[in-house]
Amino acid sequence: MTHNAEKVIIVEGLTDKKQIKKVITDDDAEIVCTNGTLGVEKFDELLDRYDLDNRDVYIFVDEDSPGIKLRHQLSRELPHAEHIYVSSEFREVATTPENILAAELAGKGIAVNPIFLI
Repeated sequence: MTHNAEKVIIVEGLTDKKQIKKVITDDDAEIVCTNGTLGVEKFDELLDRYDLDNRDVYIFVDEDSPGIKLRHQLSRELPHAEHIYVSSEFREVATTPENILAAELAGKGIAVNPIFLI
């Protein structure tokens, strides 16, 4: 399977994906939703489907109990992945203001719409 983007951002849910899509440039990174914790079979499917072993992977999940659990799980399975953190002030990716998301993503070398960096 071919992918347009070299980078993959792993998030928990669709609202997180929508919030990030607002700030990144269209084809700089592919956003993958886990929809919560992953079983072995579902993780293996994501690994193959998105070629996660051979792409730049960023883990961007909520700073709550389920998000932290997922971050630990993904860290074990994808040791090469980089982490992006939401401020404890906002706790969730989906509720983090666009300018904050843009700054965090840009800090990892992910192209964002410059309007959010003002």
